[in-house]
Amino acid sequence: MSLRETPAVGIDLGTTFSAVAVLDDADNPRTLLNAEGELTTPSVLFFNGQSVIVGREAESAKETQFHAIAEYPKRDLGKRSFHKQIEGFEYPPEALLAFILNKLRLDAASQVGEFTKAVITVPAYFDEVRRKATQDAGYLAGIEVLDIINEPTAAAITYGFQQGNEQSGSTVLVYDLGGGTFDVTIVRIERNEYQALATDGDVQLGGVDWDQRIVDFISSEFIRTYGLDPRDDPKSTGRLRRNARSAKHSLTNAESCVIETQHQQQSLSTTITRQQFEDMTADLLERTRFTTSRTVKTAGLTWDDIDHVLVVGGSTRMPAVAKMLETESGRSPDHSVSPDEAIAHGAALHAGRLLDQLAGRPARFNVQNVNSHTLGVVGMDPQTRRPRTAKIIPRNTTLPVTAKREFRIRSGQDSIKLDVVEGESKSPDACQSIGTCDIRGIPTNLPDGSSAEVFFKYREDGRLTMKVRIKGTDIILENEFIRDNTMTQEQLDIWRDYISG
Repeated sequence: MSLRETPAVGIDLGTTFSAVAVLDDADNPRTLLNAEGELTTPSVLFFNGQSVIVGREAESAKETQFHAIAEYPKRDLGKRSFHKQIEGFEYPPEALLAFILNKLRLDAASQVGEFTKAVITVPAYFDEVRRKATQDAGYLAGIEVLDIINEPTAAAITYGFQQGNEQSGSTVLVYDLGGGTFDVTIVRIERNEYQALATDGDVQLGGVDWDQRIVDFISSEFIRTYGLDPRDDPKSTGRLRRNARSAKHSLTNAESCVIETQHQQQSLSTTITRQQFEDMTADLLERTRFTTSRTVKTAGLTWDDIDHVLVVGGSTRMPAVAKMLETESGRSPDHSVSPDEAIAHGAALHAGRLLDQLAGRPARFNVQNVNSHTLGVVGMDPQTRRPRTAKIIPRNTTLPVTAKREFRIRSGQDSIKLDVVEGESKSPDACQSIGTCDIRGIPTNLPDGSSAEVFFKYREDGRLTMKVRIKGTDIILENEFIRDNTMTQEQLDIWRDYISG
């Protein structure tokens, strides 16, 4: 029997669908039904006057109220505002995700009682900016985020749990193709130890991109027939997107399906075959294949070293995915975990682990992740006199990790400004800016040749902290990390009161 008084809650905050799981009294994960009696909740918002409706009703409203619909806000994390104005108002993506999280929290609380602590999952390829935004979304929804854990790692935990955590020396490649993001992570499972060896992905690639190809195909047929583009009308677009997703699902089991399209009093019946669908999306699948094979090489492995190819994410139901993976890896993909529930279950198991640690109880398993992007600072190339990225922590470094870099202090200098970025390019413009670190309080009477040591630490969750001191002394300097496109604490508190208060 579980000794915990606080429920161990895990939240899979998905681009298209979200789910919540909890550990029962026997410490087995189970998915909680939402208020509509469903295992997953559409990550869609409908702004209906003063009300914000999340889930199935919002999904249905896309056909008639598309102008008041917000979908896929997860793809806009890291930006100052959502890409679409809603009722003439700009929303931060974190706030839109917080509305979703608040719905999930309230629905879950009706079954397990009030709670504030939870683990939230993120794509493994999320950079530090998006991870911070996810934690902020949790705060806005009244949730104390115990940790953010990578989605493929959560799936691997679920897999290990189902296997009895007795997978000794097993190397698992997790192929995670969700509604809006794609991740691949290689995890080494040594009994109760889960160690990520390498990770890669694409935060702008997922099932919605397969849907869009159907939307574009049907629109082209409509234009050819009537000279009208249904994508020009929000209501027609909402219906077409919904029909495209239904067609994608139908083609999982059927060789063809018919899509009915209405626009400006005109209607069109279009037949699409599975082969046509696979041909028009072949380049999207190829992107996942290339990334997957590259990750195997990055880990210093070959396909012969991979024991299991675990697939999760609703989009892995497409037959072309299994065919590609079998051709590439030489083995049949493992479908032993639920593509819709595995990530939430792993998050709940991780939440139980963290709650046990907080209570002084031994953890049932341990997790080690890697960073998905190289951390660097912007410097000046002494030869070209052009900005370049100076790498601090290479990608796929085991976390947590601390790296140090020294910066020379000129005579009389009292501050240092560092531009911090993540990415693999030597050009800062091709990297993701995290923000600016202002180091202040440098004594102006330091001897010549003094330097500041800046310690960059990636925590287990991929979040960044920094500490600065004068080399050879005990002087710790103040540093303020000003993040790009991040709300102030005052703004966060205002949104929190509005959303969850």
